[in-house]
Amino acid sequence: MTDTQVLYANIISNIVAVLMLVVSWRWRNVGRLLFVLLFLWAAQMNARTAIENPAAYLDYARWAVGPYRRFILGPFAQHITSLVALIASGQLAIAMLVAWRGRAVSLGLLGAMVFLLAIAPLGRGSAFPFSLIASVAAAVLMSSPHPRTLLAVAASRLRSPRRSGQGGTVVRS
Repeated sequence: MTDTQVLYANIISNIVAVLMLVVSWRWRNVGRLLFVLLFLWAAQMNARTAIENPAAYLDYARWAVGPYRRFILGPFAQHITSLVALIASGQLAIAMLVAWRGRAVSLGLLGAMVFLLAIAPLGRGSAFPFSLIASVAAAVLMSSPHPRTLLAVAASRLRSPRRSGQGGTVVRS
């Protein structure tokens, strides 16, 4: 990616992070869905890239802070595919946990926060401060109970439409 493409990707990523924060504050289940989609997308992108073009991950070294840069160019460079596959597996697990219910959601959100904070030292490579803003969104979601799976929430929304309050008109949300 060129520096201009990275800049545009970072701007878009940070707009997405702010939207995730606002949505997580206002509509908790939609916020959960956004985290599920984010981590599913990241898991498949990382798994594919690790197999098809593992050397692409070495580019992150140019934006990373010192210890991260040394790790990327040292031990990580020796085992890119296996380490990124492990990361992708963790991202998939986070998505599945956040979609579940109860303590599983809290565990998934905690995993999301740890992951997002861990990538912050990649700087522009992680669209900094995207990961900090998204971590706050995950913390907001952790403050609520999540007694139902996202699938159950969606199914109940489809089965029982909400009333709009305007002349008995039924509105599906």
